[in-house]
Amino acid sequence: MKSRELALLAAKLLDGKKAKEIIIIDIEEKSGFADYLLVATAASMRQMSSLADELQDGLAEEGVMMSHQEGRGNSGWILMDYGDIIINIFTEPQREKYQIEKVWMDCPRLDFVSSGAM
Repeated sequence: MKSRELALLAAKLLDGKKAKEIIIIDIEEKSGFADYLLVATAASMRQMSSLADELQDGLAEEGVMMSHQEGRGNSGWILMDYGDIIINIFTEPQREKYQIEKVWMDCPRLDFVSSGAM
């Protein structure tokens, strides 16, 4: 599976579990460690763990295994490394605190429309 397809699949899986503010940033031209950075927000710590579990299970069904994970529990931030795709799941306060997407604001974003858009 190509990295673009993987990023879109990951966003779809997160959206299916009601993650908020999902963005996919194309960092390939600016980064030596990944092609895409996906950022999503969870409404609670419990949902954050549920999103990470759903993502890991859903991608494993496609034969895509995570190489590394940082954070869990009460950290408010989980980073999941899938090689060419880095996924960050934050609680609302942690996402606001770190504003990681601002670091990559000069990079293009992939179009992803949430099915739960209001």
